[in-house]
Amino acid sequence: MRFSHLHELGALCAEESTTIGHLMIKEQVQETNTPEEEIFRQMADYYEVMKEAVHRGQTQDTVSRSGLTGGDGKRLAEYLRAGETCSGDASALAMAYALSVSEVNASMGRIVATPTAGSCGVIPGVFISAQERFGWDDEHMVRGLFTAGAIGYVIANNSFISGAEGGCQAEIGSAIGMAAGAMVELRGGTPEQAIHAVGLALKNTLGLICDPVAGLVEIPCIVRNGLGAVTALAAADMALAGVRSAIPSDEVIDVMLEVGSAMPSKHRETAKGGLAQTPTGKRLTESLTRNIPAKKDKS
Repeated sequence: MRFSHLHELGALCAEESTTIGHLMIKEQVQETNTPEEEIFRQMADYYEVMKEAVHRGQTQDTVSRSGLTGGDGKRLAEYLRAGETCSGDASALAMAYALSVSEVNASMGRIVATPTAGSCGVIPGVFISAQERFGWDDEHMVRGLFTAGAIGYVIANNSFISGAEGGCQAEIGSAIGMAAGAMVELRGGTPEQAIHAVGLALKNTLGLICDPVAGLVEIPCIVRNGLGAVTALAAADMALAGVRSAIPSDEVIDVMLEVGSAMPSKHRETAKGGLAQTPTGKRLTESLTRNIPAKKDKS
């Protein structure tokens, strides 16, 4: 890749008078020596999986094997159809779809890790709800995925995308930043605005711990996907309105690395701290453990 930081990505887009999405496609062609048509087709296939996950989460049973989660995406969609929401229909629909995809993941369905399985609902929630609202075609959405991919590439190479390494700020935070920047370009914003959206989004998730109850990617992970989709929309709106990230987005990514590195291990996917160690979190963990049959002695 010709870029490793967002400011370099922005400079290339300005120099070549192109978008982040178009530039990323070009970079992928050069990196992999694969025809553009094939690269685009592969990404289009990923988008189909995202759409299928939303549909499954909205129409089928998504109760997880643990029994802890499932059906909230459908509940939120039904609430939306019943009348006026507190957060607005656009936010509520993005939340519903993000929850649905995350529930599909928890129920062992097929998803696309964007950038991880634990944060798989944010981008589909934002993209598919926006596609329905604005009437965009799939080609437009797929180009948006390349925008998200370029942003994720920078974050992954300068900070974390793994909760075990950097906390939930690395998973949900990265997904929010990717979705926010991509949404700006989908709406016709400039690469500069998209990059500001990333910084605005990531600043709002700095320090978010990874504290899964019973070590499962369910509580609080699924709800965070829903709320993350709303944050991405808010960050995109701010950037499109001309709000700038006072701290450059590359510096925000550096801070994510600093904060994640300083985070104690109990707050990095070990289930030894945070919500996992609340009285209710412990009780849920114990109830699941009691239901798991003991392994037989092979001797």
